[in-house]
Amino acid sequence: MSVSDPPVLIPVPKPRSRYLNRAVVGQTSTERDGVGPMPCPDVQVDGHMNSEVETYIKNEVSADDPSSQLHSTSEPPDLQAVQTNCSETSETLPWPASLPISPSSDPDPVKTADSMSSDDSSVTLNSSKSQDDLNKDDLNSDNAIFTEKLMDAQTELGTSQVIHQIPKSQNIQIKTERFKKPRAATIRVSRKKQTLPGSRQRTSECAVTQTSWLDVWKGRKHNVLWAALDGQLMSLWKKRTDKFTEYVFHVTSITNIRKQDQGHFSISLQKKQFEFMAHSEAVQESWLASLYATRGMDPVTTSKQHGPLVMKDPRKKVYTAICGYTFWIYSSKEDFNIGLGMMFVSMNIAAVKSTGRHSFSLITPYRTFNFSADSAKDATAWLENLNDVIRSALSYSEVAHRLWSSPCNKVCADCGAAHPEWASVNLLVVICEACAGAHRSMGSDRSKVRGLKLDNKVWTEPLIQLFILYGNKAANSVWGHNIPPAEQIGPDVSPDQKAEFILAKYRKGLYRKAHPLAASQKLLDQRLREVVCGPDVEETLSLLCSGARVLFSATDPAVPSAISVAEASGQALQTELLRHNEFVEAPDFEQTRHSEEQMEELHGKLDEERFLFSQENESAACDVLDLTEVIAVFDCSAGQTHEFEVLTLTDRLTCSADERNTLLGHMLHIMKILLAGAVVDDDLLGVCAVSRACLREGAALQCAEVWCTLQAGEMTIHSKQHGSRDTVILGAQTHCHLQRSEKCILLEFAERTLHMQFELELSCVRWYELVNGAVSSTTDGRQRTGSVPCAVDLCISHITQYGLKVEGLYRRCGVAPQISKLVDALRVSPRGTVLETDESSVLDVSGALKQILRQEMELIPNTHRPHWLRAAVLSDVKHRLLTYRKLLNQLHPDQHATLAALCGHLHMVQMHSQVNRMTAHNLAVIFVVTLFQEFAMNTGMVQLTRELIMLHVQIFTNHVEAEREIITAL
Repeated sequence: MSVSDPPVLIPVPKPRSRYLNRAVVGQTSTERDGVGPMPCPDVQVDGHMNSEVETYIKNEVSADDPSSQLHSTSEPPDLQAVQTNCSETSETLPWPASLPISPSSDPDPVKTADSMSSDDSSVTLNSSKSQDDLNKDDLNSDNAIFTEKLMDAQTELGTSQVIHQIPKSQNIQIKTERFKKPRAATIRVSRKKQTLPGSRQRTSECAVTQTSWLDVWKGRKHNVLWAALDGQLMSLWKKRTDKFTEYVFHVTSITNIRKQDQGHFSISLQKKQFEFMAHSEAVQESWLASLYATRGMDPVTTSKQHGPLVMKDPRKKVYTAICGYTFWIYSSKEDFNIGLGMMFVSMNIAAVKSTGRHSFSLITPYRTFNFSADSAKDATAWLENLNDVIRSALSYSEVAHRLWSSPCNKVCADCGAAHPEWASVNLLVVICEACAGAHRSMGSDRSKVRGLKLDNKVWTEPLIQLFILYGNKAANSVWGHNIPPAEQIGPDVSPDQKAEFILAKYRKGLYRKAHPLAASQKLLDQRLREVVCGPDVEETLSLLCSGARVLFSATDPAVPSAISVAEASGQALQTELLRHNEFVEAPDFEQTRHSEEQMEELHGKLDEERFLFSQENESAACDVLDLTEVIAVFDCSAGQTHEFEVLTLTDRLTCSADERNTLLGHMLHIMKILLAGAVVDDDLLGVCAVSRACLREGAALQCAEVWCTLQAGEMTIHSKQHGSRDTVILGAQTHCHLQRSEKCILLEFAERTLHMQFELELSCVRWYELVNGAVSSTTDGRQRTGSVPCAVDLCISHITQYGLKVEGLYRRCGVAPQISKLVDALRVSPRGTVLETDESSVLDVSGALKQILRQEMELIPNTHRPHWLRAAVLSDVKHRLLTYRKLLNQLHPDQHATLAALCGHLHMVQMHSQVNRMTAHNLAVIFVVTLFQEFAMNTGMVQLTRELIMLHVQIFTNHVEAEREIITAL
């Protein structure tokens, strides 16, 4: 069927419908209900509207009044009048001016059955409902609540429609003040996307396959979702990499498909409707062609069991059903009846267990669902049926059953096919039969393929435990670390595509996560012998993936092999893995992709943890970037040019704005997402670069994944795993060396040496340039205005890194002679002082910090202290905090910066009070003497000091709030 000539009516039987109308022709809401005007949008027609446009308005009539029921006619009568004097409300909805609007009472379900088309704008209005059907409380409530209650009544009504044609001369328009457009782009983006030459198309030969980003409206809810149609199911996802959908429905549930103008189209599911907007007409046409091609599909199989359950995390009532080998979750029974699901779970990757008398858990590799039933009988029935489905979805053998006990091993590691029955014992992946053929084609020196049912002799207990404990999850984190979503294959691709993907993954190592020592064969072999002494199998996998040699014949025969070391250490799993990789060749590691660089100019807008891109301002999204995929951000502004660069493993984005504040707002928002709440706005002021790196210190070979931020004259190292932060001062004595081949920079300080390895060469070179610039503009003896003294900063950084879990920190005293010696050393050369990391040395450092703050600096001048005393006794909390901020602004910049750093550090200390036993009150009692000296005995000053610690973010960070904007006061 041609897309340009779709059927006028889709031959799907539709139920009769009766609707509740919000407006009746020629009658105001006040005359109908006596409760004042309704909060619905004003309606107008723009002056430039095409004269041939036909705009349809659905009138929904009450089911309780037979006289008001209208029947469908082949020639819809003209509408006599439309009341447009509806009251404005403060609510702003994300509707585009050109999109059909379907007001619904419930923001989640949609109470509408048909879609309308227009070239510019259309609107759906509801007729009145008699007052007898409404509660008196609803009639006396405000307009917004009344509207919600009024429209909720639609769920109980049937359906019947009549379509009225508006005369061409009638003046109708939608007020843009109420319906805000979906996304007004706030920043320009130039994207340089790397693509493989002749990249394969991920579309199936089936005509109904379709995927793209679409703007989606379901009732009042607007979102940008990844839409996928596989011929049977249409799925909508928040992110392209998500494992569970936002919405999913079978194509046989579709009752109507309508094409509209400007890339819009709609899909109706009986009473519910989705409105879509594609970023181009070509995408819209391909979606319509695919949707029309699905007509006539076989109906969905009958549910084996269905019923209500309560789902936890978040706690909500849902309706669930077992359909075939899948478990569907619906938001309500009504959605179950029309076939609109929230998500479904394939039972061949799931396990189920009882967690209580009325509750059970459904466990998948990606998420655990917790449910509770109304009774123990219902819970038992669900458990029995789910277990039956799981058993029938899986084939049996002893080895296969044990390996599949790990949910990650229930799907093929390469294509995702269900119940794989083969494995590569050296790569530690469970694979399907089709992928096993591609693995064999690489040769046994690359991949040793064994059957789960056939090769019983190879399956020793240690090997089975390796697959159960690690298997696909650990192997894919190494070999498939950075697979672009567009290149990930599915089970339905051709054998040639599978072979191409598997060669790129395992032989060329295009998607691997290289070990930080990968550039040095000597260090790789040395680190392998260290790791196999312990249970860290995942790092062993990473080392083998990067080319570490199991049989290393060193010139010195005294150096043992890795297998010997593992055996001597009693590490059975490590020994088994090494034996299977004993004679395996190292991957080729094709480091450089011969790529074609594509340049495109886009408009971008931040949306929580996503970056939305559109080809034209205020148009539908053509692509979405998950901000958690970002590995580096660099501020590239110069003069009147305001730009920053965003790097991922596959993309490079240059973002530009007309104003500096707009640029900084976006850049800081991305940085806060990357650092996962470990920082506040004040920590990011002046940051010009943030990047993910692998860090190792000195001669140690152990690496840690960290995030590094660079500011003027200093670099801060954030460890998400330990929640610690280490600040390093970049002075004249700092030496920076670039090791381009290893994507590494070497930072040499007087007291330590840091190796920073980056995932991209571009990140490495940028950091080398920025660090060199910071070093050349800083001297060891000078302090910039508003900075923390080197000695104080060094002590705070050291205690933050090594002392947060020391019990009695700051309360326990160190050794007095050691403290005096340490204070003298810090006074003479802070950067040349070596600080030890054991507990007693940390206590010495904390004592030195208190002594420096008391004896060598005055954080709050003596003349200011009476003002702080008066502020402490203010009863109103907001007034008191405001007074604190004013008093802080009166301090010298160096005093302000040092006090902020100290209170921020103490705030972090008290966050670990369950371990170190140092609450905010305990810390306040200790440091009130340091800050206020003779006023320390006043109980109000102790409370004041406690508030400076507990409310550090509110007191020392200034926020400027603006509606729907991301603005940080700088």
